[in-house]
Amino acid sequence: MRLTSLIFFVLFCSIQLTSHADEATSAEDSSEADVRDAVVKVHVSQRSPDFIRPWTKGRSRQTSGSGAVISENRILTNAHVVLYADRVHVQGNQSSKRTLAEIVAVAPAMDLALLKVKDESFFEDKPALEISGDLPRLKDTINVYGFPIGGEQMSVTEGIVSRIECTRLAYSGVGLRLQIDAALNPGNSGGPAIADGKIAGLAFSTITTADNIGYVIAAEELTRFLNSINADGEYAGKPAVYDGTQTTENEVLREWLKLDDDQGGLLVTSPYDPDGPLKELDVITKLGDHEIDRKGYVQVTEDLKLSFQYLVPHLAKEGKVPVTVIRDGTETTLEIRVHADREMLIPVLAGNYPSYFIHGPILFTTPSQEFLKGLRAATMTLAGMESPLVTRSVERPKPGEELVMIG
Repeated sequence: MRLTSLIFFVLFCSIQLTSHADEATSAEDSSEADVRDAVVKVHVSQRSPDFIRPWTKGRSRQTSGSGAVISENRILTNAHVVLYADRVHVQGNQSSKRTLAEIVAVAPAMDLALLKVKDESFFEDKPALEISGDLPRLKDTINVYGFPIGGEQMSVTEGIVSRIECTRLAYSGVGLRLQIDAALNPGNSGGPAIADGKIAGLAFSTITTADNIGYVIAAEELTRFLNSINADGEYAGKPAVYDGTQTTENEVLREWLKLDDDQGGLLVTSPYDPDGPLKELDVITKLGDHEIDRKGYVQVTEDLKLSFQYLVPHLAKEGKVPVTVIRDGTETTLEIRVHADREMLIPVLAGNYPSYFIHGPILFTTPSQEFLKGLRAATMTLAGMESPLVTRSVERPKPGEELVMIG
């Protein structure tokens, strides 16, 4: 009798454990299915600028990317997926139907864009994904969903977070970027990177010369982007500091600046605001109460250091951030202005077309950073000629100043 009872107890426990395992597997399968249903393929008809003939546009070409359904029947994707779009369609997973979408807001410098679909029935079987409020840790597992080239079906790649940085995302935009060891390919752009069932970021680039290195815009940047869009769909921008600086790692430089061994800081080489409180050769040693090290990094968590730029939007109030600087050997506290966008003599088009004026046979047009990319082979020649196309390309223009090309 005792043996029979023991056998029954063991079998009962086995049944219970199996039942719980089945429930867990079912929950995981349900969550996986929800994520798949919330990922869409973005089809775009694009016409890029024609820099030789600015009065016209380039030939129409068909491209595609990925997107993620989020709250309020919105779709999040990358700006570079939809820039210069004539028409945008979205297509659900396992669906052959393409539905017309429109661009609500775009932030080229952060490489983010928001879409909406007028036909609300499109979202009936597409649960909204939640954007995570936590920054993943190194070695955390992430799954990237999307529709890369090489097939028609959805692709899911798994990787781990191998690096977290605050760096340039696109154009002059600086933001939080995750490096993962999952393979990303053209078409993955805009697809969600999922951790614990939530969006940990948005896939946006890769290194073609290296294996399995992909980059993801962190969830924190997605939330800030969404919160910075007004009722008219205008993106307010992200506060940043654009003063030219260099690190203070060089010992000869440190000796000349009379910096103590335990002092870090960034040397100001070109103040962005000519009339601002920062001066050339100032050394910024603190942002708020956060010490800046010799490389320009601040301690964010116990095991993570990031560029000081990461803290700028967190500390900015009424368009300013407090800094501590050393000027001529004396420490002082200042408030410097932050800017939502960077003004440059040669601007970024970021989805716009070049301006031009034709008088008789003469064409007057303005150069852009995108135009300069096409001059890579001639860059050295232009630099030797001291052409402002090279020597002043990222300078802040003087009031009323505009660079014009004649053709």
